[in-house]
Amino acid sequence: MINRSRIKYPGIQGIIIILFIFLLNAWTQPTLTTPQPSPEAKITQEVGISKISISYHRPGVKGRTIWGDLVPYGEVWRAGANENTTIHFSSPVKIEGKGLDAGKYGLHMIPTENEWTIIFSTINTAWGSFSYDKSEDALRVTVKPESAPFEERLSYRFDNPTDSSVTIALYWEKLRIPFLVDINVHQVVIENLKKELRGLGQFFWQPWNQAANYCLQNDTHFDEGLTWVNRSISINENFTNLRIKAGLLEKKGEKAEADKIMAKGMSIATENEMNQYGYQLLFGGKVDEAIKIFEKNVKDHPDSWNVYDSLGEGYATKGDNKKANEYYNKALDMVRDENQKKRISGILENLKK
Repeated sequence: MINRSRIKYPGIQGIIIILFIFLLNAWTQPTLTTPQPSPEAKITQEVGISKISISYHRPGVKGRTIWGDLVPYGEVWRAGANENTTIHFSSPVKIEGKGLDAGKYGLHMIPTENEWTIIFSTINTAWGSFSYDKSEDALRVTVKPESAPFEERLSYRFDNPTDSSVTIALYWEKLRIPFLVDINVHQVVIENLKKELRGLGQFFWQPWNQAANYCLQNDTHFDEGLTWVNRSISINENFTNLRIKAGLLEKKGEKAEADKIMAKGMSIATENEMNQYGYQLLFGGKVDEAIKIFEKNVKDHPDSWNVYDSLGEGYATKGDNKKANEYYNKALDMVRDENQKKRISGILENLKK
């Protein structure tokens, strides 16, 4: 028989101490690193200046029947393993033609034999799809599964990227599940330029001109571009920003005003600015226009070897080797730099072939 009068039960402080020792024991147990059955993976793709990122875990086939068995048909699936697969868009997109805001989403799928539902959930912190709630969907689209070469481990890929779109595809076992992502790249860039021009760049003419030039080169937002180039001109009027303004006006059909602005720009252009403009035309395939600019530079700066060199290149590009030879020889006679002499001599040798 136990003599209970001799047993001392711990008081409240004793219980706290015991619990503390127990928890400390648990907390200090070392956790060793071992391979995960379904390793983690992350992929990222840029479209324009937008980023798309996918984080997921990669289960293996391991000899199992996947579709309709391990992954049941007609049920919401985490589209990976462990935590729910997540997808992040840095800007608004269209998925299979349907709009989706920028943000991070939980990616789930409902497979069937002939059609899959791709789900973008506003909840991106769930464990798998066990707590999935349809009311939290941001978007659903349907796509067709495709046959593909065998893949042991599940993977996501960015297929067929273009300047404004990419196809995201899940590959596993012998299936490919693709969905198309489209981005209004110009709108994204314009909105980003507006933000950046609120920063330090607003005090310099170059950033305003760069933004306007984006509009000119991409045939977009001409009115916005004119606002920006006018701001550039107000800070420092020069050939570069006057040329951009003339180009935007011409795109808007205001040819007479464009010619007037361009004439003003040409009257104040430096030798280097004219030379750069000529090469811009030359590399853009406007050879005759480039030659006219180079000829004007020769007339305005007859003592510069470089203007003859550029005019020679213009005629060589056109295929007029006789005139190209004439102006390259003129440049060779004037230049003093030995490296440039060697370069021009090499060009002249090639023109003889």
